[in-house]
Amino acid sequence: MDRTPGPVPIYLLAGGRSSLRKHGDPLLTRVLASYGVPHPSIAYVGAASGDSQPFFMMISRFLRSSGGGHVTLAPLAGKRVKLEKTRAILESADMVFISGGDVEAGMEVLEERQILPFLRELFERGKPFFGTSAGSIMLAWQWVRWEDPDDDATVSIFSCMGFAPIVCDTHGETEGWEELHTVLRLSPEGTLGYGIPAGAGLCVYPDGKLEALSAPVHCYANSGGAVVQSADLPPIVL
Repeated sequence: MDRTPGPVPIYLLAGGRSSLRKHGDPLLTRVLASYGVPHPSIAYVGAASGDSQPFFMMISRFLRSSGGGHVTLAPLAGKRVKLEKTRAILESADMVFISGGDVEAGMEVLEERQILPFLRELFERGKPFFGTSAGSIMLAWQWVRWEDPDDDATVSIFSCMGFAPIVCDTHGETEGWEELHTVLRLSPEGTLGYGIPAGAGLCVYPDGKLEALSAPVHCYANSGGAVVQSADLPPIVL
């Protein structure tokens, strides 16, 4: 299929309730259909879960049941990784999926393997990317870590992939979006952050337009160093 070169919309999914479905998920089906190819092949980036094979098997089954085609692990976390093979998998797939797990660990793997420039090149050439849970956060601008989980004085923010130029969190509604609020307090005045609840998603278009999917996406802002809530993004119900 002919495609216009350049970035395409990014889908940031929260996971959670949708991942409990046994026969696929309408939201994920929409994402997979957005490419315009029946049963698109998917390169699975499992850096955030250490390329866990059981996790890969579970998620790949779910992707296929939601309309995906062949799902191939693009290995990055193992000691015997052959980057040429990984790049070939990423290049040939119709879509690239960034899996859940641990955001900081996942970014460390991508940086250690020096794969970020190649991923950005694919994205800028029009390769569709989507993520779920930690993978969605990795696709966005930045995230937060604590050197000592019991000491807030050790908190700092770190850069993520930045393909979606926003700050977001996923399925953190039961905790009051605590980590998202922390990121915003450490960010410049006026920074917006989006909380994607379980079972929902957020589509980020190349022109900056945002579209909530399946449920309202919560919006917060840094106002004078304090975090204030803005109007939710209304959803498109699937």
